[in-house]
Amino acid sequence: MFENLPAIIAGILVIADFAIRVAALIVIPRGRKPTAAMAWLLAIFLIPFVGVFLFLVIGNVKLPKARRDRQRELDRIIAEKAKAMPDPRGEESWPGWLPALFRQNRALGALPALGGNTAQLIGDYQASIDAMSAAVDTATRFVHVEFYIVSWDATTGGLFDAMERAVRRGVVVRLLADYVASRRTVGHDETFAELDRIGVTWKDMLPVRPLHGQYQRPDLRNHRKLVVVDGRIGFTGSQNLIDRSYRSEKNITRGLQWQELMARVTGPVVTALNGVFLSDWYLETGELLDDTENVPVDDVAVPASPGSLVCQIVPSGPAYDTENGLRLFLALVSSAREKVIITSPYFVPDEAMMYAITSACFRGLDVELFVSEIGDQGSVWHAQRSYYGELLSAGVKIWLYPGPYILHAKHLSIDDDVAVIGSSNMDIRSFSLNAEVLMLVHGGSFVEGMRAVEQGYRDAGRQLTLEEWKREPATATFLDGIARLTSALQ
Repeated sequence: MFENLPAIIAGILVIADFAIRVAALIVIPRGRKPTAAMAWLLAIFLIPFVGVFLFLVIGNVKLPKARRDRQRELDRIIAEKAKAMPDPRGEESWPGWLPALFRQNRALGALPALGGNTAQLIGDYQASIDAMSAAVDTATRFVHVEFYIVSWDATTGGLFDAMERAVRRGVVVRLLADYVASRRTVGHDETFAELDRIGVTWKDMLPVRPLHGQYQRPDLRNHRKLVVVDGRIGFTGSQNLIDRSYRSEKNITRGLQWQELMARVTGPVVTALNGVFLSDWYLETGELLDDTENVPVDDVAVPASPGSLVCQIVPSGPAYDTENGLRLFLALVSSAREKVIITSPYFVPDEAMMYAITSACFRGLDVELFVSEIGDQGSVWHAQRSYYGELLSAGVKIWLYPGPYILHAKHLSIDDDVAVIGSSNMDIRSFSLNAEVLMLVHGGSFVEGMRAVEQGYRDAGRQLTLEEWKREPATATFLDGIARLTSALQ
């Protein structure tokens, strides 16, 4: 019997290998993009047992059904409350395609477009923290803070101090932080001890605690960044609540510094931004905060200035059955008539986005892409570079922001009066795996401010040409290609 054991084991392995391949062909393509399905099938056919293990761990791009059902419940509540919100005025002066885009975003994310807002762009890292601190010092009712990464350090200490002062005044301060991202940050224990000391009520987002029944694909993260003060002042954009070096030893050794862009907003849209926080609070705690934790839109001061902005908050992420952010970006790029300007630290688009961007070039539009010259994440940086040749050949102007800075700002502007700013990168991870928040803005004054920011990127950086790119060594482009293949494993 034992003499035949090796042959028996070999036979079992052959049968198991065949069964895995057949099962993969049946299971993996269901509800998955062809590129992602092909990447998973390639991994499983080349390394079947390892590939299956990875698929079981990170192959599901959606959160558990119960959580998605809770998100749909919230969307119904938000949609019902939003019926009372007034439609923005001035539709007759909008681009013809914009009302339909507002309707699409509302159908997917429940939140309507709202008029009568103001927004100020803040590109200075410390000035952004200081502006949040100043706003918190005006709070009389509540402060809501939500960040992918939260860290108490010399850079962010002023905001922690402002939250402490607010608590002492009797203001309720709530804070949400992504479980994985914040806990892998240096000083995380001290950070949450400080939050406890000053009296902030805080909760983890998307905790990974299998022994406590809290588990989903571990790299499904909440990547949102926002602050809301009394439902009247809001902040959103790309910046995390942490020192500009991210307190990482390797970043400090390389001298890396993050360059961000945040928007300070007032007006009715702050109510919608707060709605995203209230939704995430409910998803994490089961506590549905009542209307005392917001300000009715009718009570929000609406500026009389003709330059006020129409804004719409667009949440996206694995709690939704649709890729809200991707659909927004695709609609904007496809609707542009003169120019498309993209800023993204991690630019790994899917096939549809690449077609939209290159098609804009073929239509004769001015298309520009701002990215960092150096990368902080090797695999993503190489995957991003794999698209440069195709983009340059189509006519996209690529601008490289110089090291030691990482251009971490995330925004897109088209023509002269429409822009998006928020937490979403233009990559597969942000489209499918991360909870993100975006703000769509219609208003020439806002886009004019963004044009000034973009010019600052040009002045600081340099343009990558097709001729220069063609001189890239084969070893580098080989790594780029491999990284591009693995990026589709979603």
